[in-house]
Amino acid sequence: MRVSKGRNAFSFRSPSAWWQGVASRAVHRLWDGVRTAGAVTAERPGRLRFRSIGPGTRLAFPQGTVFGEAWIELGAHCVIAEQVTLTAGMLPGLDLGPDPIVTIGDGVVLGRGSHIVADGRVTVGRDTYCGPYVYITSTNHSYDDPGTPVGKQWPRSAPVEIGPGCWLGTGAVVLPGARLGRNVVVAAGAVVRGEVPDHTVVAGAPARAVRSWDPVRGWRPPLRTPPPLPVPDGVTPGELLALAEDSGDREPSGES
Repeated sequence: MRVSKGRNAFSFRSPSAWWQGVASRAVHRLWDGVRTAGAVTAERPGRLRFRSIGPGTRLAFPQGTVFGEAWIELGAHCVIAEQVTLTAGMLPGLDLGPDPIVTIGDGVVLGRGSHIVADGRVTVGRDTYCGPYVYITSTNHSYDDPGTPVGKQWPRSAPVEIGPGCWLGTGAVVLPGARLGRNVVVAAGAVVRGEVPDHTVVAGAPARAVRSWDPVRGWRPPLRTPPPLPVPDGVTPGELLALAEDSGDREPSGES
């Protein structure tokens, strides 16, 4: 039993509280072990049999809905966070033919809760990063017949292509037929359809270009933020971590 001195009185930590602390630590250790064992890699695919999965790629546990994995290609060194849905075809168990449906390039990051839902071809270029809850689909509901519930009408499909080096912010939606060029930035919550040229920033629903790169004039309109400072040569990751922790521990002095 531990005694701690408060402002005006002593407080006692009961045996039940001590056991609750022990149980909490044990549960967290167990959950860490489950997450490690449940992660999917090329060496430990579990029940999933992807068309291909590159070295260094990891699907965090728990995974979201995954089916049609025989038509899904995952590149090398991808980071696929928890609860990410990857589906090829409208239902599990379909024969989708000889060609892949979903191709994810090397170094792609899919944030927590993101979805790639593909009946038609979906390609995500290498080194593309997606924030949490991004939704990419090659299929959309149709509503041509006003007398039939929308969910019972045959959907429309069109290929989706996302170029290399893109950044899709939290909650972005990429609709069927979209084609994003190289190093495109999609703002959080944007809804993208149609073609987006290389080095363009889009925002809104529907998404519209708000900034683009001109080889002569640079970014138009100009960037409002200063460029990030490069990391000096020879600085180790440990030194960067220590610097960040030191900066976080400092209290504002109040001086102007």
